[in-house]
Amino acid sequence: MKPEEIRSQFPALGQTVYGKPLVYLDNAATAQRPWAVLDKERQLASTVNGNIHRAVHKLAVDATEEYEKTRDAVRDFLNAGSREEIVFTSGTTMSINLVASCFGEAFIGEGDEVIVSVAEHHSNIVPWQLLCQRKKATLKVLDVDEFGGLQVDTLEKLISQRTKIVAISHISNVLGLVNPVSEIIQIAHAHDIPVLVDGAQGSIHEKVDVKAMDCDFYAFSGHKVYGATGTGVLYGKKKWLDAMPPYMGGGEMIETVRFSRTTFAPVPGKFEAGTQNFNAVPTLQEALQLARRFQEDVEVAQNEYAITQFLLDTLTADSRIHLVGVPRGTQVKVPLFSFTVEGAHHEDIALILDKMGIAVRSGQMCAEPLMDRFGVTGMLRVSFAPYNTMEEAEYFVKCLNKAIAMLV
Repeated sequence: MKPEEIRSQFPALGQTVYGKPLVYLDNAATAQRPWAVLDKERQLASTVNGNIHRAVHKLAVDATEEYEKTRDAVRDFLNAGSREEIVFTSGTTMSINLVASCFGEAFIGEGDEVIVSVAEHHSNIVPWQLLCQRKKATLKVLDVDEFGGLQVDTLEKLISQRTKIVAISHISNVLGLVNPVSEIIQIAHAHDIPVLVDGAQGSIHEKVDVKAMDCDFYAFSGHKVYGATGTGVLYGKKKWLDAMPPYMGGGEMIETVRFSRTTFAPVPGKFEAGTQNFNAVPTLQEALQLARRFQEDVEVAQNEYAITQFLLDTLTADSRIHLVGVPRGTQVKVPLFSFTVEGAHHEDIALILDKMGIAVRSGQMCAEPLMDRFGVTGMLRVSFAPYNTMEEAEYFVKCLNKAIAMLV
């Protein structure tokens, strides 16, 4: 599939901004949605709008069927062992908070330890901080080197007999480097320590196989893989989900309710309290099918590789620019670039680019500890999707040079 062919499926890409054709380069924040997803959500909301898992009337039955079909689609997408290992959430943030709360309640006590990396999104830092504060546990941090690569060789030194879980991103939303998660999991499992993988970026750029990876938890958001907002997934090995207490109490997560004692539904129902986002979750069927098609398409891979190499060469060759997340050796870089420009503020550049029709991200990217690690207050980030073209990459570089010339 060529980018031009792909673009026709995404209506938002055809618009203009300030009289310029939109060049959307903020895909790491949220991807645009294709007609198939938009149509699916509209169709469900207008014809199958019945609450799931409750009533026996046709609308409710059809809505339940669509919702549960999606669980099978996600299981296939992740190559999970069973559909019971798939829990629907509102996004990666909720998925990680669920694990931090429920796993933490069951398995973490005073003096225990949690390991995260300095390159994590706030959603994979703050929930663990809150847990550690409640439990009087310790949060340990795996560092990155000057290029942004995780210092995996120091992980063994961080691990102790009190370490209870490691939480790591598949791909940093700032660095764009594919982390050696399988190696990290092997190291942790050698000490009988489970691993949670934040797959918010990994689910879109990598073909995820949770069995081969052997992670204990994997979390991702629907809106980053072309699905509806407010949808997310938590994969968890059944042995852990069974052992964890519920995250929220409410309807449908119960087995029986008595004032003397309440018992809970088997997984995954135990973690899906209340009315679920049943018009939006089924859009993951179309979204994940499209994401997998992109991941397996040779032309898409060639286009993304060409764009990645072009920008990597261009940005690293410019002495005014400091790029973080530079691949070394066999490291894989996805088309996501975060950098600073000497003498220019990242937000000023972003505002100028916006007037040229280019949507980018500026700021801390919800990764303030990583900004501190590199001694900056924020960065500029551009992130590409299969619908972006080499012409857009070249236009971005041209406009970036104009913006720098205006500011420096």
